Amino acid sequence: MTIAQVFKEENLRDDLKYYFMSPCEKYRARRHIPWKLVVQILKIVMITTQLILFGLSNQLVVSYKEENMMALKNLFLKDYSGVDEDDYSVAVYTQQRVYDSLFYVLDQYSQLGRLSVGPLSYGEDEHGDVLPLIICKQYYKRSSVEPSNEAYDIDAQLETGETFTHCLGVLLSILPLNSSFFDLDFYRLVDMKITFQLNGINLQTVRSRELPDCYSFYITITFDNQCHSGKVKIFLDIDAQSCPCQDWKISGTAQKNTHYLLVFDSFVIAVCLTSAVLCSRSIVLAVRLLQRFSRFFHENYSRKVGEDDQNEFLNGWYVLVIVSDLLAIIGSILKMEIQAKSLTNYDVCSIFLGTSTLLVWVGVIRYLGYFQKYNVLILTMKAAFPKVLRFCCCAGMIYLGYTFCGWIVLGPYHEKFEGLSRVAECLFSLLNGDDMFTTFAQLKDKNTLVWLFSRAYLYSFISLFVYMVLSLFIALITDAYETIKRFQRDGFPLTDLQKFLRDLLTPCCYSKTPYLSKLPCFLLIPFL
Repeated sequence: MTIAQVFKEENLRDDLKYYFMSPCEKYRARRHIPWKLVVQILKIVMITTQLILFGLSNQLVVSYKEENMMALKNLFLKDYSGVDEDDYSVAVYTQQRVYDSLFYVLDQYSQLGRLSVGPLSYGEDEHGDVLPLIICKQYYKRSSVEPSNEAYDIDAQLETGETFTHCLGVLLSILPLNSSFFDLDFYRLVDMKITFQLNGINLQTVRSRELPDCYSFYITITFDNQCHSGKVKIFLDIDAQSCPCQDWKISGTAQKNTHYLLVFDSFVIAVCLTSAVLCSRSIVLAVRLLQRFSRFFHENYSRKVGEDDQNEFLNGWYVLVIVSDLLAIIGSILKMEIQAKSLTNYDVCSIFLGTSTLLVWVGVIRYLGYFQKYNVLILTMKAAFPKVLRFCCCAGMIYLGYTFCGWIVLGPYHEKFEGLSRVAECLFSLLNGDDMFTTFAQLKDKNTLVWLFSRAYLYSFISLFVYMVLSLFIALITDAYETIKRFQRDGFPLTDLQKFLRDLLTPCCYSKTPYLSKLPCFLLIPFL
């Protein structure tokens, strides 16, 4: 080899070795400050602080909506016990109780200002007039039922509330309680909806030194008679939409505190942008280094670089950091808009901020991976993941079979099997040993055949998944862990990249490059 080729090979080895160093070793080798590490530490502190501040504010918003829901149910639903019954709030069983509940809503609505202890008022249109309360009925077009003769004549098409005859607007000044509109034909009645709008202000945010939000509550009270079983279910649903208050004045530190939070969020965005740029730069440098190594390997060894060696250059941690940075930037922008009262969607913002914080803390594992005693989790997950994924695909087919079977057979008799999602959640709880006795005991034993089937179903699922599937799942991870421990004790299998680097190391650790002559005589991190 010529002197130029020797120097090229030596330079490539030095660059490769430097690339696989930890931040501290890079600093000792070339005195380069590990800016990515500094930025990541700063980002963890700032994003976590930002998340905590936003979480406290979001809790106030959620608690305000939930407490208003409870207050309105107690205010408008007659004989509401404070606890919903299954998926509805109140049930009535006589015609008189239906009329009583209907007129109770109208009476309470007319006295809202005198009854409510919260800052609630009637919804108004753009002219300042109070919006009417709307009552709409839904009937079968024709229905004649004679249970004594076991005869019926019914037209399944519905008469909706789009016509004037089936909808009634009620103003505060006029309550038409004697109108013929309220003469209900219960054999034809499918449901009846009462809708109205209320406005409120969330004043509790002032305690956390934030500006209050104004809310519009779109309330729907439904009398559900679809089953025609003699039981009318009453629901109360609220669609709470927050909006900036039009005319407000506040004294104290709330406005000043908002400005400080906006400045802090701006710093978070700047740090995340810096982190994303540094990681993108590292990915570009890694690709260039891979191209250099591939050309050298092809020219001198006449073969291509293996897939495992290529994966060493394509660092997935950098991609994870970039994704977390983008999510944090989007979440921070949304948070700034919310604090400035330009946006009010707390849920979307919390998803972005929560996911970014999760990925940021997961990214910390990368730096622990530089220490052999701390990187067991990463190496075990990397080794076990392909086998676990294939195993879960096979076990998932059996799990889906049990899910569909439990839903169709046990759904009408057991509340935990009423929907596909609930069945999947119930089986997952059984898989982890939760609520086993409760699941067995809650099944209604009115149908002997279904009761016997449920026992065979539950016993077979628990025996198969708890004692066999779960044990095999743990065995796969344990086997990967034992393999990693053996490799850490006896040495990992060497790839072409690692052989190339170790051929450079001599017993005296001599290197023609001065800053590498003081490095320890081992490859820094053995990769799978």
